[in-house]
Amino acid sequence: TDKGRVTFSFNEKTWPDSHITEDIAALAAEFAAKTTLYIPGITPQKRLGILVSKQDHCLMDLLNRWELGKLDCRIQFVASNHPQSEVVLHRLARFNIPFVKLPTSPDDKASPDQPRKQEQALLQLAKDTDFLVLARYMQVLSGAFLKEYNRDVINIHHGLLPSFKGANPYRQAFNAGVKMIGATSHFVTEELDSGPIIEQLVDRVSHRDDVSQFAIKSKTLEMRCLTDAVTYFLDNRLIRYGTQPNERVMTLN
Repeated sequence: TDKGRVTFSFNEKTWPDSHITEDIAALAAEFAAKTTLYIPGITPQKRLGILVSKQDHCLMDLLNRWELGKLDCRIQFVASNHPQSEVVLHRLARFNIPFVKLPTSPDDKASPDQPRKQEQALLQLAKDTDFLVLARYMQVLSGAFLKEYNRDVINIHHGLLPSFKGANPYRQAFNAGVKMIGATSHFVTEELDSGPIIEQLVDRVSHRDDVSQFAIKSKTLEMRCLTDAVTYFLDNRLIRYGTQPNERVMTLN
């Protein structure tokens, strides 16, 4: 099946936006095609919820890009399972972005059909979002949550997937003696760190680098890799195709 993205200009006087959706739908039906129509200034902005844990570098980079007008979206909230610094809270307050501290409990477990209590709170919080971004959110979202949320979730993994899945990929990469480290942004699925990959960035390391140097280099990659992925998503440049476990992402120019 062919996939693509078409960008076009139109005269609002001769082709009013009230007719565009109807005309595009008719054209798509003629070719049995599935379409998504985005009209700048008319199509509502996507609504984003951001989840973060202790490390805030990816969150701050997203806020920087958003403040500069590089991310065309509405940030509905930032939520975390950890308290955030005064710098983060002040930044959010300046833009009237709500911050929510999610409830945590060691006994809070998910079942196949029931999200954890923390996830139930998140579902209520995220009911008016179009997608979620995990900006170094170090909690695994359960399959029950993903099924109920039923919208896209983008994650940044601080390792070069499919290698070094799970916890502490810096240490995993260091112990493996790699010469390249990386960061991976991907859509979230039920299988940990196995969703379709959106973007990957790499940097060289050597025997002179210890684990702390791996982390420093990786954080720079993580920020850019995540914000690039969110930008592609907001620009409607991502097409998912195939089925798990072989689902992939096409990034359109």
